[in-house]
Amino acid sequence: MWDLLLQRARVAGHSLDLLKKVGLCNAEGTRDFFRGRVMFAIHNLSGKVAAFAGRTMSADKNIPKYINSPETEIYVKNKTLYGAFQAKKAIRKQDECILVEGYMDVISLHQAGIENVVASSGTSLTDGQLQLIKRNTANLKILYDGDPAGVKAALRGLDLALEQDLNVKIVLLPEGEDPDSFVQKIGSEAFADFITREAKDFILFKTRLLLKETEGDPIRKSGLIKDILGSIARIPDPIKRGVYLKECAALLEASEQVLHEETNKLILAALRKKSDRDARQPGAASDMPADAPPPDVPVGEPVPETKLQRGDEFQERDIIRLLMLFGNQKLPEEQATVAELVLADIEDSLGSFDNPLYGHIARQCHAHLLAGGELTQAFFLENPQKEVRDLAIDILSESTQWHYSANWEEMKDLPLQNQLMPEFNFTADAYKSLSLFKLRKIVKIMDMNKDRIRHAEQSGEWEELQRLHKVHLKLQEVFKEISRRTGTIILR
Repeated sequence: MWDLLLQRARVAGHSLDLLKKVGLCNAEGTRDFFRGRVMFAIHNLSGKVAAFAGRTMSADKNIPKYINSPETEIYVKNKTLYGAFQAKKAIRKQDECILVEGYMDVISLHQAGIENVVASSGTSLTDGQLQLIKRNTANLKILYDGDPAGVKAALRGLDLALEQDLNVKIVLLPEGEDPDSFVQKIGSEAFADFITREAKDFILFKTRLLLKETEGDPIRKSGLIKDILGSIARIPDPIKRGVYLKECAALLEASEQVLHEETNKLILAALRKKSDRDARQPGAASDMPADAPPPDVPVGEPVPETKLQRGDEFQERDIIRLLMLFGNQKLPEEQATVAELVLADIEDSLGSFDNPLYGHIARQCHAHLLAGGELTQAFFLENPQKEVRDLAIDILSESTQWHYSANWEEMKDLPLQNQLMPEFNFTADAYKSLSLFKLRKIVKIMDMNKDRIRHAEQSGEWEELQRLHKVHLKLQEVFKEISRRTGTIILR
């Protein structure tokens, strides 16, 4: 068989070195690497075979059960899922991906008509594999053999899925069963019903599983709470975090407020760590040390309660987002930072924010700059006021959720052509946000001016009416110019 493989490779113009490189023969080039094994072809997302796996047919315990092709330019194990090419259409259609461990699990489920299934091939889930799943769905269902010890070990690696904002559910199969054996035992319809019925939310499943081991032991229970909060802190969506904290507070018989505060501390620590890493990058702007004391900021007014966002509040939040993410970044074409540009441009509007909290933060930032301070992320994260710290944690954690896919540049050789990478594109971001903010404020001023025109018409104040019409025409010119520049249409 090996002689035939070597002969065919030579006919096709391939050398022995190439066969060694892709792992089709041993290092000496004397025999087939997968000799005596059942072969599984591993396809890339285009449907081309990129690698192989082989399961031994021997009963010898000293022989590895599975071996894989070595990594090559076309096969990177931590960015590959077995069955992803065959399953991607079914995953999109059903808006759910089922994850199993073995090759035979995938094949058996496909034969049973359950096609939205892939395998991690015995490895812990990686960011690259999770991103493959997220391309097609946000819903991930993981099937585990009914071994509690093995499940607990596997759960430790699932926090990465929460960071990707995937909705993760866990299904425990009966003890002694795997997906392959279980679907053959009960049939496809009963299997599908079982995994739908038995699917449990990952966070709640993990909480209940670990809670059983801490009964009557406060020390172990406190460790469990920290473990659960460590998982919840990975979730980028603040609303989803809040729902989980409410559910877990009831399960753990703990104060919801305390859980919120502890989770925010974990998020804050992670953001500091990321900020330190970014600061060490060449050319990064200096930032306040993580252990620096809270900045001495004139607080002024108390922070009012927030209300639901509507109208101008979306643009107001975007202004605050700019200040928090990029406030201390130097603009290449300006002798100013992003914060200095933004706050100087909206200085006249600082008292007219619709959202009281956003207005308070903008005025606080303005006062801090006038006092000679810098708007580092630590200014917000270490702020004396809890409402400001909480908003900063939400905005900074949201910013880590979206990123430019490395696949476009690394795999498809398609780097961004007409703009910088998102994290360095703060100049265009600042000008765009400022324009949209001013556009909304101009709309509000135009509406107020129309009311004054109607009042002047009713009261017969003709000179005032003439002046207000001129103001209206000028506002329309500004409105049209900003709309043209931003390519924005506001329906009023």
